[in-house]
Amino acid sequence: MVALGIRHPMPIIGTMPENSAMPPPPESRPALKLGLRLDFTPGGRLGPGKADLLEAIASTGSISGAGRAMTMSYRRAWLLVDDLNRMFRQPLVEAQPGGAQGGGARLTPLGHEVLAHYRAVERTVLEAAAAPIDALRGAIDPTPRPAKPQPAEAQETTR
Repeated sequence: MVALGIRHPMPIIGTMPENSAMPPPPESRPALKLGLRLDFTPGGRLGPGKADLLEAIASTGSISGAGRAMTMSYRRAWLLVDDLNRMFRQPLVEAQPGGAQGGGARLTPLGHEVLAHYRAVERTVLEAAAAPIDALRGAIDPTPRPAKPQPAEAQETTR
């Protein structure tokens, strides 16, 4: 997920009526995260988790190190890498077998390219949606309210 830190000043066109509610200042508004997932047809998905995994592999030089950095099992990390490698024309990650000297993994040129494109799409979406997202943040009640009790009829059907 991508945490938003986008702030837009409110335009002041005159004085606000006395009875209108001013939105809270941006610092006191609830945090908001936006996750972008690309669903490819006929199959395959690329989202923030896989993008973060690619970045972790690039920085740690191994699938297991990337998994540890993301508090993910090696098996889960390996399955995600396998999914990414099968999704594209060419592999995104090249792994070297382990052994006495240890293994390792690195992003291929296509892996770097795919990651850069995904992050560019993510930035573009955040920039384009900044104003409506900020408006939604301003409409959120910062103090959560307890859930309303269910009517007796609804409680009977859930048992």
